[in-house]
Amino acid sequence: MIDMHVTLPGGLHPLTLNNPVMTASGTFGYGVEFTPYGDLTKLGGIVVKGLSLAPRRGNPMPRVAETPCGMLNAVGLQNDGVDYFVRTTLPKLPWREVPIVANLYACDPGEFGELAAVLAAEEGVAALEVNISCPNVKEGGVIFGQDPRQAAKVTEAVKMRAGSKPVIVKLSPNVTDIAHMARAVEDAGADVLSCINTLTGMGVDINTRKPLLANVVGGLSGPAIKPVALRCVWQVAKAVSIPVIGIGGITSAEDVLEFLLVGAHAVQVGTANFIRPDFVFRLVDDLAALCERMGIEQWDDFRGTLKV
Repeated sequence: MIDMHVTLPGGLHPLTLNNPVMTASGTFGYGVEFTPYGDLTKLGGIVVKGLSLAPRRGNPMPRVAETPCGMLNAVGLQNDGVDYFVRTTLPKLPWREVPIVANLYACDPGEFGELAAVLAAEEGVAALEVNISCPNVKEGGVIFGQDPRQAAKVTEAVKMRAGSKPVIVKLSPNVTDIAHMARAVEDAGADVLSCINTLTGMGVDINTRKPLLANVVGGLSGPAIKPVALRCVWQVAKAVSIPVIGIGGITSAEDVLEFLLVGAHAVQVGTANFIRPDFVFRLVDDLAALCERMGIEQWDDFRGTLKV
């Protein structure tokens, strides 16, 4: 039987996950909302909803819409602010049993650094994930995620204030060369990369002649983007020497192994949590059973073994 644990080297204290299955930021709330549907300690890690220094109201409604094979969203990083998270939410999470990863959003490198310093001081936070790739905010997200120099500045600012916490940088697929972006943030000090964030898209209603989202454009997620995500993870894993976390359209244990096959060390599950709130918990069991059937005994023997 396979040992499900995964260690992501980097930083002064490598991030050790219970298994490769994490939740994606923005799709699992702060984690406590999902306690009626499963045991949080069963997960590999929990990436909480994006945090900013001050509370954010997010974008106007409607900000979520279904498509035939995915979901559009333009939530706009609504959150209660980092102080509320630290005081009220973090103590309710089982951080001693499962790594809690804080996802950071800010408008400039200095603010990113300030936010990182607050979270780095919290024992219950295992790592920091830097959101430089949200397509649904007007300040910062697109610029940081598409300009390698800006992405490097943000990474350096967070790394400088992160203390011993590993720094994960979340990459956007909405770039010409994602491998170039990956190398830029690796050189700037990133310990781990996660990819991909959502693809920019839009939907329209021919009866009302209006866009489906009040923000007009949003981020597309779900099964439709899995081929794009696999391509990005494969390219990034070949381009850098640090671990990669794969994200995009995972709806089965087979999908998890596809991401590991192209080089990911772990995965984050997003849209599937909206379809079935117990999905990610069942996925951990399904993955263990699939490995047993396939005779996979060590992640190292399977990861990155795609034959091309």
